[in-house]
Amino acid sequence: MIQVGDKLPAATLFEYIEVEGNGCSLGPNAFDVQKETAGKTVAIFGLPGAFTPTCSAQHAPGYIAQADAFKAAGVDEIWCVSVNDAFVMGAWGRELKAAGKVRFMADGSAEFAKATGLVLDLTAKGLGLRSGRYSMLVKDGVVTALNDEKGGGYAVSDADTLLKQIKG
Repeated sequence: MIQVGDKLPAATLFEYIEVEGNGCSLGPNAFDVQKETAGKTVAIFGLPGAFTPTCSAQHAPGYIAQADAFKAAGVDEIWCVSVNDAFVMGAWGRELKAAGKVRFMADGSAEFAKATGLVLDLTAKGLGLRSGRYSMLVKDGVVTALNDEKGGGYAVSDADTLLKQIKG
């Protein structure tokens, strides 16, 4: 499993783009994780699924609400990563009014989740292999803080916890 001090693994995430521009076409666009985090400070939070109860009611909304505080603390971007396709992540981001605050990144084949070891097997519940619930701070591609819920719960990966770590 990925640890503080490790570089993010090679992986591709997908984001549904609403408006063409900056080299991105309308619809799903692929992004190389290592290239996208190079030279940036990125807060990443992972969760099991779009439109699921805790993820929709608490986890993602906390980061959206705190987006300005993260930016003020030196974070360039906030990413929500989940094992869903880019169309679902785009629709979920629209519903949560996340535009300009949080990028909703799809890990449709669980490539990033597997590469980081932050995986949650929900096969018994009919959901298959998912992203575990976590938050991390990444500076120039290197993990500087990691809060892993270790298979469930919602106690350490919230926006307030990561923001406190960044500030201090």
